[in-house]
Amino acid sequence: MSATKQDDRKGSSDWREFFWNPRTHELLGRTAASWGLILLFYLVFYLFLAGMFAITMYIMMLSLDDFKPTWQDRLETPGVMIRPKGNQLEIIYSLSDNNSWSSFVQNLDTFLSPYNNSYQLQTNDDCPRDQYFIQEDSGEVRNNPKRSCQFNRTTLKECSGMSDESYGYSKGQPCIFIKLNRVIGMLPGKERQSPYVSCSAKKEDSDKIGQLAYYPPDGAFNLMYFPYYGKRAQVNYTQPLVAVKFLNASLNSDINVECKLTSNTLLAGSERDKFAGRVSFKLRINDK
Repeated sequence: MSATKQDDRKGSSDWREFFWNPRTHELLGRTAASWGLILLFYLVFYLFLAGMFAITMYIMMLSLDDFKPTWQDRLETPGVMIRPKGNQLEIIYSLSDNNSWSSFVQNLDTFLSPYNNSYQLQTNDDCPRDQYFIQEDSGEVRNNPKRSCQFNRTTLKECSGMSDESYGYSKGQPCIFIKLNRVIGMLPGKERQSPYVSCSAKKEDSDKIGQLAYYPPDGAFNLMYFPYYGKRAQVNYTQPLVAVKFLNASLNSDINVECKLTSNTLLAGSERDKFAGRVSFKLRINDK
């Protein structure tokens, strides 16, 4: 029993001596000079890494342009989206329940407010149609901020929310708005032919979709709204829209709709990206 206690005291003494040895003035087995050299090494090492990182970031920042991406990797065909989006791209509501479609109307009121004619007249230009609005820089002289073309809300006619504040939802003739994702420098048409949108029901729902009306009437994104130069260079840019109005869609039925973009310069969307050049959504209008 006595031998065990002595062993415990010896082990405890050895541990304390390892932590701090008063005879050699070593802390954890190293003298002050040894600890100083180690700390100096790591200080220099991490300062060197920080310096390398700072130099690398500085060189990278010198290669960046404030107004245009130095490197741009994008899909060959822009994505397409709808407004209002609804829940998971589903537009479902009941004619007898105003609350079921009021959120769609509020969403569209907010979305279309920048398209008001008065605002467009103040901020954007009245451009010639069916041609690109090219605004190149002159060498090192920046042509910024770049101007943008007017897209007036009245262009959307029956889907403008001006003659019908419910955008047709209260009458079972809802308006769905199609827009393209912004892509800097994209030229989506040639020979004065603008890209256009066409919507149809999936095969099993072809007899339910009824007639469609497009606003503008040709369902086109006019060339004058392209190219897009970026948010910082083209501050007041207004995305063109196409409104699709469902005139007599079947009630109480799920209608799976697909809207596709057609262009003579852009490739058709691929199966790998369901939003490249097209968008699919479900429409259901209940009478109760």
